[in-house]
Amino acid sequence: MRILIANVNTTKTMTDTIRESAAAYASPGTEIIGLTPDVGPESVEGNFESYLAAVAVMDAVVRYDGTYDAVIQAGYGEHGREGLQELLDVPVVDITEAAAQVAMLVGRSYSVVTTLDRAVPQIEDRLLLAGLSARCASVRASGLAVLELEADPDRAIDAIVEQSVKAVTEDRAEVICLGCGGMAGLDRRVAAATGVPVVDGVAAAVQLAESLVRLGLSTSKVRTYAAPRPKVITGWPLHE
Repeated sequence: MRILIANVNTTKTMTDTIRESAAAYASPGTEIIGLTPDVGPESVEGNFESYLAAVAVMDAVVRYDGTYDAVIQAGYGEHGREGLQELLDVPVVDITEAAAQVAMLVGRSYSVVTTLDRAVPQIEDRLLLAGLSARCASVRASGLAVLELEADPDRAIDAIVEQSVKAVTEDRAEVICLGCGGMAGLDRRVAAATGVPVVDGVAAAVQLAESLVRLGLSTSKVRTYAAPRPKVITGWPLHE
């Protein structure tokens, strides 16, 4: 089985971190291919950048020269999953939704701990649109920019743990979701500090993508995610 995991920003080192984390949770025989968009922002922290990233990720996926069985969009709260589902015949899994779905299997309520406060409404909107908001206790910001997760990992883990503890003690969350692809691999450290299950969206997405492939299931094409109607799309793909 081959799974493409698409970083939503253009920072290659973050793609490598996400791919390595995904590979650690993949089953034997599953190959994880990391994709980095050729265009777009170095980090995604707002709607403008998210819409740019949506186009860039779709471009990177449709131009990938090879076969694959599923696609993971590795951006928390970002746009574009629906577009990928229209374009592709294989399962598409978004890490935001994957984390929330898994969290609800192991607790009554969950909280998301993300990066900057400006990302909070975007994540809340994504969860609402996906029908996953009813059991979300809170979305908390660590105050760190996406690129700071790599630049100062010790400070990052301290800030994420602090907000995770508050989510459990103040918001009554029973599960924590790590709200950024760049937080991949931090689940055990946060779990040790909080005493509750912690869901890494990248890990959850890998497991769900594998399950869908093995079940022989993919996106329904009868209505909402039917293939785009044939027409001239000027300048698409971005780099032919």
